[in-house]
Amino acid sequence: MEASLHHSTSSSLLLDLHKLLLKPRLIEEKMLLLLRQGRISKWFSGIGQEAISVGCTAALHDDEWILPLHRNLGVFTTRQLPLARLFAQFQGREEGYTKGRDRSFHFGTRDHHIVGMISHLGPQLSVADGIALAHTLKKEAKVCLTFTGEGGTSQGEFHEALNVASVWQLPVIFVVENNGYGLSTPTSEQYRCEDIVDRAPGYGMEGIKIDGNDLLEVYTTISGLAKSIRRDPRPVLVECTTFRMRGHEEASGTKYVPKELFEEWGTKDPILRYERYLREHGVLTDEGAKEVREKLNEEINLAVEEAFSLPPVVSSVPKELGDVYRESKVLVSSPSSSTRKMRFVDAISDGLRLSLRHHPELVLMGQDVALYGGVFKISEGFLEEFGQERIRNTPLCESAILGAGLGLSIAGMKSVVEMQFADFVSCGITQIVNNLAKAHYRWGQNADVVVRMPTGAGTGAGPFHSQSNEAWFTHTPGLKVVYPSSPADAKGLLIASIEDPNPVMFFEHKALYRSVSEEVPEGYYSLPLGEAWVVQEGEDVTIITYGMGVEWAKRAAGAMPDTSFYILDLRTLLPLDYAAIERAVRATGRVLILHEDTLIGGLGGEIGAYIGEHLFEALDAPVMRCASLDTPVPFAAPLEESFLAKSRLDETIRRLLKY
Repeated sequence: MEASLHHSTSSSLLLDLHKLLLKPRLIEEKMLLLLRQGRISKWFSGIGQEAISVGCTAALHDDEWILPLHRNLGVFTTRQLPLARLFAQFQGREEGYTKGRDRSFHFGTRDHHIVGMISHLGPQLSVADGIALAHTLKKEAKVCLTFTGEGGTSQGEFHEALNVASVWQLPVIFVVENNGYGLSTPTSEQYRCEDIVDRAPGYGMEGIKIDGNDLLEVYTTISGLAKSIRRDPRPVLVECTTFRMRGHEEASGTKYVPKELFEEWGTKDPILRYERYLREHGVLTDEGAKEVREKLNEEINLAVEEAFSLPPVVSSVPKELGDVYRESKVLVSSPSSSTRKMRFVDAISDGLRLSLRHHPELVLMGQDVALYGGVFKISEGFLEEFGQERIRNTPLCESAILGAGLGLSIAGMKSVVEMQFADFVSCGITQIVNNLAKAHYRWGQNADVVVRMPTGAGTGAGPFHSQSNEAWFTHTPGLKVVYPSSPADAKGLLIASIEDPNPVMFFEHKALYRSVSEEVPEGYYSLPLGEAWVVQEGEDVTIITYGMGVEWAKRAAGAMPDTSFYILDLRTLLPLDYAAIERAVRATGRVLILHEDTLIGGLGGEIGAYIGEHLFEALDAPVMRCASLDTPVPFAAPLEESFLAKSRLDETIRRLLKY
């Protein structure tokens, strides 16, 4: 195969590939020297695996996205990242790609079409699906390539990502670097099949196994696949056999690996092998090889010293906080004076429909959202208006779809992902809290994704369809958490959430869907995120709440006409409107924080702590909380009624007033 390739491949290309292959090896050797000298603290070595990274990257167009792992230095060098900046990244310098916020290869760069990995490995496969979906929707003849290791194929995300790619026929090349070990765990303890590529038919996709230490085989295979996939979009699984000549990372060592394996694979070293091939075909001389090494080493040494000359990163709290979110330039639009009576569910549907019209790049994804219209019928009729490309039924795989949402954002699109029930979001928690929430802070890539969350109890749905899990996300910097209580707010806040370039968890209480209605402005309008709303002003007691709690507070106030209630609807739980909270506290001096979520770890504890720390002098009584019982949500109506915070609300108000 190699010989036949040379006849149709120019000597200049063969020599260029040699430089590309040699460069990451020489960098690795330099890094290992620096590690022994104590000048760097950690290194994940890819020695012996360079042919995969270099061959795959060289085979793609420069504007096609690649999602590498920590043993893919050759991706970064082949894409010609400036070495001084790359080394600054390794050193945690301000000039690195993450400004010192993440390490080694945990970064991406839009300029070079590389997506930063996270330590969880599997989730990036689903992000590749999203990028490829954007290519499909935009009718772009492009391919996306993502890496994983043989250990990563044991993760659920591997199955989800390949399944989605196959169902949707997405142009993704899934490259598995099978080096025989996931840290110290051999393949015999990772999977039962003989080869990983044997799994491909189960997903209905093509599978190819190649020699990952043969640069030309990798290059020609990936190049041919990419050309074919650009013409005929589809996913392909490629297994590259290789071997890790160093430990998982240098501190791990290699004692667990039989010595004979090193001897066997040492003879298959990709650089020695390729240089021998070039010499045999008269393309490379000993003098030429020496000259290439000297020039590359000179470039590397200069870049290393430049990186080490940079000052240590200096912490700036305003700058750190300022980079958690992408700047939001949402223009709050005034509601129309023309109104129509809508239920909560109708307002959500109207806001979503108008957003799809307003943003042609917006995609709605979720289980049963297309022809069926979603389990709550919010997207009913959307398929007919917007088509199946934008109203996408998904397989039952929350994590992959959330990851695909990030991929769409990377490709310049927007997405709304509907959780059938908020409870099911636990299946995709890693994508939300580790990928969507951290992307902008880490490498400047925002996640323009809204996750719709039908939530709450009161419908007799039991422990797995009734949870209030907003506190899972208010603890995660980088997310925004929105929780409306009225139809008009729900519509305006949903539109604003979709316009906002940051990831938004949008909670919709199921029991409000068809139980409340009001006059809602017609047309497209947005309300500001991060601003609470004063439902009513009062002088005796303040209730700070959100969601269904607003309805409970209004009912309690109506039942106690002799007491003057100040009711504050937070509307946005992250970020909180602390100015509005302060005004509400000072209005009465007696504060009750009400939420449907369970007591321990609920948002009420955070708000109460803030009030105690910053507004203690304004209080005439201790801050009190009224929340649901610290149990799972029960099914039977009498049990659920006792569970909910509303069953203790009147009693808590009386205790507060008596203090």
